[in-house]
Amino acid sequence: MKFFKWFYPGIGIKRWIFLCAVGLGFIVLVALLTVKTMSKTSVMMASFATAFLILGIFLIYTSIKNMVRIFVRALMPLNGDGSLVDIVYQKRKVESLLHGPRVVAIGGGTGLSTMLSGIKVFTSNITAIVTVTDTGGSSGRLRDEMDVLPPGDIRNCLVALADAGPLIRDLFQYRFELGEGLKGHSFGNLFITALSKVTGDFEKAIAESSKVLAIRGRVLPSTLEKVTLVGEFMDGTSAEGETTITDLGKPLRSIRLQPDDCKACQEALDAIEIADLIIMGPGSLYTSILPNLLIQDIREAILQSDAYKIFIMNAMTQPGETTGMSAWDHLNVILDHTDPRIVDACFLNTGVIPEPMLERYAKQGALPVKLDIEKIREKGYRIIQGDVLQKGDQVRHDSELLMKLILEHYKEHIKQTKE
Repeated sequence: MKFFKWFYPGIGIKRWIFLCAVGLGFIVLVALLTVKTMSKTSVMMASFATAFLILGIFLIYTSIKNMVRIFVRALMPLNGDGSLVDIVYQKRKVESLLHGPRVVAIGGGTGLSTMLSGIKVFTSNITAIVTVTDTGGSSGRLRDEMDVLPPGDIRNCLVALADAGPLIRDLFQYRFELGEGLKGHSFGNLFITALSKVTGDFEKAIAESSKVLAIRGRVLPSTLEKVTLVGEFMDGTSAEGETTITDLGKPLRSIRLQPDDCKACQEALDAIEIADLIIMGPGSLYTSILPNLLIQDIREAILQSDAYKIFIMNAMTQPGETTGMSAWDHLNVILDHTDPRIVDACFLNTGVIPEPMLERYAKQGALPVKLDIEKIREKGYRIIQGDVLQKGDQVRHDSELLMKLILEHYKEHIKQTKE
């Protein structure tokens, strides 16, 4: 009988069942003694009964607490040896995030993965749509040698959304420093690539990797087809490949995909259709954000979606690609490549960047993005603004604070819409 499986060795529950039975026995014994000696109860007898009653209650409490711990850990394994209250708190927290807004975050590179770390604090209903045009480093080598989509940006997004322990996250981000053929590759890239070969499906490889990392939400490639970026520069020349375009460091006039009729990942389209919020950026304008929006299916899905669409402006220009461009110039590039209706609001950072940091960035050809806020407003776009700079030696958004401001603005927008 299945009932007797509870008593099999190794489950760890027999001792607590026994302890619970002993506790109940003490309470029953106290009850019987109390009834039999009710008329001639002495002080000593009363003390004896009270002691056994307390001991019985303690044994029952301890055994039930440990049995519940076993059940909870079996149904929802967690990292570490947290106390029962920590396990319950964590479970309730995760459950509360399931009721958060449905957010679709679109982009690539470090910008998207950093943003996802902030989004997952407020909701588990996250879909990250990631560009797959990377041609450099480990991702580029795997793309060329193994004929797979570049896994690097996807790996970073998976780790950003992971609830797995730090050891697993560090393992996925580990980069080999030695070894012929291995040097420069990250373990996560190799894992996803190997899994795609085993399963025969890159999308399934991402899904299985998501389980290993226990991520909140989903990570999806914008397309499952191999696509190449083609950039046209202001001087009339052109170049193919994301890395080549970036390395040239020349001002871009436009960017396109080759082939330009590639199909979007269907799950990405489904997520956009039911989204409450669509967030684009931060990240490289031409090589992280736009490649996703240039896919016709994704562009049309965003335009048809009832979601509130927000473009997060970079705090700094990118040497060559966006040198001298203002906030409006950044937005206008997206509108020129897509459609004026693809954005409802823009976020702009108003924090002051320390002078020493500005000088260091200026040597690399990067300057703060000029905030021509009124010009953006005049064009009919709403503005979200705030000081969300993260303290450190790099100009980065504090993604959690940024997401908090975005959600406050979104709630106010919903409130105004209903009035």
